[in-house]
Amino acid sequence: MLSAILSRPGEIELREVAIPEPSQGELLVEVKSSLTCGTDLKAFLRGHALIPMPGPFGHEFSGVVVEKGKSVSKFKVGDAVMAVHSAPCLECAYCKKKLFNLCENIMASKVLGAFSEYILVPKHVVKQNVFKKPKGLTFAEAAFLEPLSCVVHGMENLRIGKEDTVFIIGAGPIGLLHLLLAKAKGARVMITGLEEERLKTAKKLGADLVFDPSQTIKSVRDFTGGIGADYIFECTGQPDIWEAAVEYVRRGGTVVLFGGCKSGAIVRFKAERLHYDEIDLRGTFHFTPQDVAKAYGLLKDRKIDARKLISGTYPLCEIKEVFARLVKGDGIKYALTP
Repeated sequence: MLSAILSRPGEIELREVAIPEPSQGELLVEVKSSLTCGTDLKAFLRGHALIPMPGPFGHEFSGVVVEKGKSVSKFKVGDAVMAVHSAPCLECAYCKKKLFNLCENIMASKVLGAFSEYILVPKHVVKQNVFKKPKGLTFAEAAFLEPLSCVVHGMENLRIGKEDTVFIIGAGPIGLLHLLLAKAKGARVMITGLEEERLKTAKKLGADLVFDPSQTIKSVRDFTGGIGADYIFECTGQPDIWEAAVEYVRRGGTVVLFGGCKSGAIVRFKAERLHYDEIDLRGTFHFTPQDVAKAYGLLKDRKIDARKLISGTYPLCEIKEVFARLVKGDGIKYALTP
């Protein structure tokens, strides 16, 4: 089968490799659509601690079951499925505390290789995080299950409602998914980003206010009546923007730090802002099986329509050209079809 290998930062190789055979509890899925994402782009540009090189590349996918291992009863050959690339072990100390996204083994046992003709889905993922694709959902839409699960994890327990204002920093794929989910909850949403085309997309997706980062202070003040946003979602992963985010939230508000900074990055916050204004500062990482199930329902019921986030569809053999476009800031997400 044809598979994209990230050999080192800036270099993708297309190789012919053996089609894997499913063992007990596993599924072999023919990939029908895989999506690029910000993590893929970071890995391509500078490497990533969680994406070994050289190694298989890509982790957002959907497809059709072509072979299954023994003991798989939930799915049959020919089923169209959508999945994420990981699941908790259910045995470690964090899993026993039900902190499934922080499972000690979740990253070591994840599956990569969505930019391939076939992908082998391991037993623990099959049991917890694979779903049958609804007929009304395209394969490209179904591949949004993984990134939407991450967004759901950081937002679901915040009780965002119709009276709330949400400020999203960063209009990339993840920022735009935050926008869609916040609007689905009825919030008034403003979003900022450097790329004008992405801000135009944000407006089409329902953003109440879009603006250039240079206009942040005035825009947030005017939009919130001078008190600051109820909720802020930082989606850039830039340390200086992490630090600035607390300046735009109201007293008693919440700042969610979604964008991951480079390893070893150090950030500083004003102590009096956090203490006297009772600001809730949160990190968020990955997702739980409950988040995946929630994301599946949102996609299935079309409460989240992510189709406008797909900037184009290309065959797998053109993956190098796709990443060249992403490096230039051209487009949001691309679908690859083996």
